[in-house]
Amino acid sequence: MSSGAAPGLMRTRLFDGWSWGTAMETMLLIGTRKGMWIGRSPDRREWTLTGPHFPMTAVYAACIDTREPGPRLLAGTMNEHFGPQVSWSDDLGETWSSTPEGGIRFPEDTETALEQVWQLTPGTEPGVVWAGTQPSALFRSDDRGETYEIVRALWDHPHRPEWGAGYGGQAIHTIVPDPKDPDAMLVAMSTGGVYRTADAGASWAPSNKGIKAYFFPDPWPEFGQCVHKVAAHPDKPERFYAQNHHGVYRSDDGGDTWTSIADGLPSDFGFPIVVHPSNPDTVYVFPLVADSDRMPPDAKARVWRSDDAGETWRELSDGLPEPFYAAVMRDAFRADDGPAHGLPAGLYLGARDGTVYASADEGATWSQVASHLPDVMSVRAAVLP
Repeated sequence: MSSGAAPGLMRTRLFDGWSWGTAMETMLLIGTRKGMWIGRSPDRREWTLTGPHFPMTAVYAACIDTREPGPRLLAGTMNEHFGPQVSWSDDLGETWSSTPEGGIRFPEDTETALEQVWQLTPGTEPGVVWAGTQPSALFRSDDRGETYEIVRALWDHPHRPEWGAGYGGQAIHTIVPDPKDPDAMLVAMSTGGVYRTADAGASWAPSNKGIKAYFFPDPWPEFGQCVHKVAAHPDKPERFYAQNHHGVYRSDDGGDTWTSIADGLPSDFGFPIVVHPSNPDTVYVFPLVADSDRMPPDAKARVWRSDDAGETWRELSDGLPEPFYAAVMRDAFRADDGPAHGLPAGLYLGARDGTVYASADEGATWSQVASHLPDVMSVRAAVLP
């Protein structure tokens, strides 16, 4: 079944070109509340956009899987009439396919229906793709994201009846496979916190020691934290960074314990956290004032960068707007894989006011990719040779 036609083409900083050439080019997926836009650039400064793909359909999850046999795009969509679905494209977004009746379905005995796909993540093993959903469940695909099976041990976890719903729903929104151990993985949910497995999903344990849940009578519970995002680096899989619902943390022991690294930031509230693709000590956040005031401090769009694993922070502002009153959501700030291709890391962020910004120099300077799009919920980018 085909879906996701793209009726329009938009150019920013006019670039006369459409097809992928012999030189390296970068692909940018922008998922919004009303469809997906796809950007292409030869230099990560001039962009051509097409869209909307999946018009009038929310795209909360996007993925560019660059593994063999070739790049595959994945989109987790939610249409108010047809419901949630996972679609894929093997021709860089020209056409899209999906599994009839839905690639992700809860087993009948769960008496549960899929509400939303929040995360699509390539696994460590060939062909494996992981999906995080609402309600909180983890699904595994062995056919590059076309069909999925629930990870039963996490669904049947005794803590599950006590997992609560965050403002956006009760969902697994973060999946971090261990690149060196296919049996190890971390997931995070709102609300419920961080859970890990070391036996290929046969068992799961909470991993929240040191992460505060200020909204509970006991602010240091075993589980129940509202973790907004967790990020890691493949060269140092024992280190994790977490942006919490008030709190920014680092773990250096594989998630056994967490330490606050919020000192030096204008606020400890926010949604995304991004690790530099070639330096596990470099991390980026986009702070907001507070859970009750979800706008950037001083009404200025600012990215904050640390080059010493969160010990110190500095503000990045060149090219970012002010005044600015929109939030950047947990999956709307990402890095590309530029260093793997001999390029500086590219950074991309999309905001809830429909603007998208890109940096081709690791955050030193920023330029606008798009404006006046619908509410941006997810961003993914990759350099494709």
